[in-house]
Amino acid sequence: MTDTLNVPDRHAGRKSLNIPRGWRLPILLLILWQVSSELGLIDRRFLPPLQDIVAAGWKELTEGDLLVHIAASLGRDIAGFVMGSIAGVAFGTLLGISKIADRFIGPTFHGLKQIAVLAWIPIISVWFGFAESAKIAFVTLAAFLPVALNTIEGMQSISPQIIEVGRSLCFTRRQIFLRARLPSALPSIMTGIHLALIYSWLATVGAEYFMAVGPGLGGLIISGREHFEMDVVMLGVLLLGLIGYSLNKIAETVEARLLRWRDG
Repeated sequence: MTDTLNVPDRHAGRKSLNIPRGWRLPILLLILWQVSSELGLIDRRFLPPLQDIVAAGWKELTEGDLLVHIAASLGRDIAGFVMGSIAGVAFGTLLGISKIADRFIGPTFHGLKQIAVLAWIPIISVWFGFAESAKIAFVTLAAFLPVALNTIEGMQSISPQIIEVGRSLCFTRRQIFLRARLPSALPSIMTGIHLALIYSWLATVGAEYFMAVGPGLGGLIISGREHFEMDVVMLGVLLLGLIGYSLNKIAETVEARLLRWRDG
């Protein structure tokens, strides 16, 4: 009996080393990156070790304009995301509740959506030049498409029986929209807004890379490439990934809180 009580717990201490599954692969890749650079398996000029990237980040933060680059990229991203989302919800609602608008505008819209977003950069650069407005216009377009498509789908997927119940209760069109269509379409709209937040950040990077005028993380990466400063390039890439991941987690949290009523 005493021996049984004194048997050491083989699982003791595992909780302290418990790493979330989603973090295991990134941590493993970072370890392989560091080991490969330190052992000379990969040329340090092309893949610098992590300490060089940290040093480059500290130098850009204290002596350079790293915060300016981050603020510029986030400003473009937020501006384009907000305008694209508002326009997407309004446009998608129009096509979702109006058969006339869907009949006349829908085919053209569904045809234009097949064009890759990057293909619009030459046209936008001709219309707006390479100024700040061109980058924001491109990000707005990237955010507009998923919001519009999901809003249309959400508005059109409502059950006809729900509409009939609203009409039998003598609801006005406004009441049917606010009490029936909008709550039914809200999960789909939130999915579109979530996607828009991701696409707008990718579009921000693309706009800064192809229209490289002014500050931004894309400009930082281009500057590092031109001077063959791979530590600066990798710093920009890692910052893009971390900021994009953070934006995605924020969107997931907001979406979960706004749609808590579905669980009830």
